[in-house]
Amino acid sequence: MFTGIIEELGQVKNLSRQGNVTLLEVGVKAGNITTDMKIGDSVSVNGACLTVVDKKADALRFQAMPETLNITNLGSLRINEKVNLERALKVGDRLSGHFVTGHIDCIGLIRGKRHSAGNLVFEISVPVKFMANILAKGSVAIDGISLTVVAKKSNSFTVYIIPHTIEHTTLKFKGPSDKVNVEFDILTKKV
Repeated sequence: MFTGIIEELGQVKNLSRQGNVTLLEVGVKAGNITTDMKIGDSVSVNGACLTVVDKKADALRFQAMPETLNITNLGSLRINEKVNLERALKVGDRLSGHFVTGHIDCIGLIRGKRHSAGNLVFEISVPVKFMANILAKGSVAIDGISLTVVAKKSNSFTVYIIPHTIEHTTLKFKGPSDKVNVEFDILTKKV
């Protein structure tokens, strides 16, 4: 379980295949996100829950199955690309965002990106069958980032991105036609 509050931007250092598994190596700031981390811990990588299989002071390694690569944007990562990272929530931690499971529901497509009063506004389209999971003023995780839905259309929704979030996440690098991982609020899905 995660909160959708990104702790660090990592950088893809290596991608390799080992049989049916893809090995993803992500460079991190030495000692930052890796503090108190051990092999077997869960980390949100662009919103997808992955297991740490190897850890160095400045890098984390994960294994991803074909299903994970097919239903997320992790399958299209490139060397040097930035990714959002968040460690799993500990019992007793503050929940600053919303409950994020790390199980991606679908890939969304950024339809538009514009500025409004110092913020960025993204319009994101998803397959129509998922639109019932979107509520105006409800929560949604985009590439693991906890955001609030501002408006809903028939097959898209908009979110505003405050300057702090722009500066500390991969959204500053994203634009129209980019694919993002979408996880709908678990509470909305249950309703």
